[in-house]
Amino acid sequence: MAEQQLSARPRARSVIRRSAGGVTQISDFQPKRYTIIGDHLTQNRDLSLTAIGLGAHIQSLPDGAAVDIRTLAGKFQEGRDRIAAALRELEECGYIKRIRERTPEGRIVTRTLSYNVPGATGTRHAAEPVTPVTEPVAERPAPPAPERVVRPPAATPPPPSSDAAPTPPQPLPQPTAPTPQRHHTAAALLAELCRDDARLLFAERDVRRLAPGVAAWLERGAAPEAVRRTLIASLPPDLRHPAALVAHRLTALLPPPLPAAKPRSHPAPVVPLQNCDGCDRAFRAVLPGRCRDCREAEQYPARGAA
Repeated sequence: MAEQQLSARPRARSVIRRSAGGVTQISDFQPKRYTIIGDHLTQNRDLSLTAIGLGAHIQSLPDGAAVDIRTLAGKFQEGRDRIAAALRELEECGYIKRIRERTPEGRIVTRTLSYNVPGATGTRHAAEPVTPVTEPVAERPAPPAPERVVRPPAATPPPPSSDAAPTPPQPLPQPTAPTPQRHHTAAALLAELCRDDARLLFAERDVRRLAPGVAAWLERGAAPEAVRRTLIASLPPDLRHPAALVAHRLTALLPPPLPAAKPRSHPAPVVPLQNCDGCDRAFRAVLPGRCRDCREAEQYPARGAA
């Protein structure tokens, strides 16, 4: 049995000095309750600080912990909108994946897979198939095998050709004559979509990318309210990529350009009604006077007497 070295010096803190200014890392030994998180998460410039902190918190949780929006909003000071936006960022970057499943009781639940490395294909949560084991019984003879009808295997379709190139996504429509006022209206319309549905809270970079598509609709005569109704109509319950859905609708449902306005023909002037000075009947004339019958009676008095 080895003797205990009572005179051994305790583990000292290691101080890593970076520079005269900036941050100085002071690291201490942690025997338990720590989580290894990659710099690709903590220094990811495509994620907001809220998403980075939420991603680190989710990776530190044990299996089975609740990570829904209501539970996270009850733990932290951020509201549901910011937490929902941060979860979408983590899902778009591949740090989490949300799967909707039906329980044996018939309820729909959401299972969240957390990846410490984006794009990892671990089998930690994969369900292993169960193979039943049957013990042979020596006392009973095996029954005769029933006759089976041998059917030819179904013809399998040939694999797709590797030469076929994947169909690229259609580019967003662009206005032919962009104006600052129309671009500002388009950006404000996209930023206010979250008031109709909290899932449509876009990052600033998504607003800048989608604004030209909305401006193209406005240039073609679509009213802002009509564009808003088209973008929020019949949203799927499991909406995962709202920016991609809005981009698809702006491209696929683009209205045609308005036809050129035809010059309006000026209608013929309406001749006003006048009261005859002789018989007081109404007739149409530019100037007041006598009607045609009274004028003829003055010219031909014998005809009027007859």
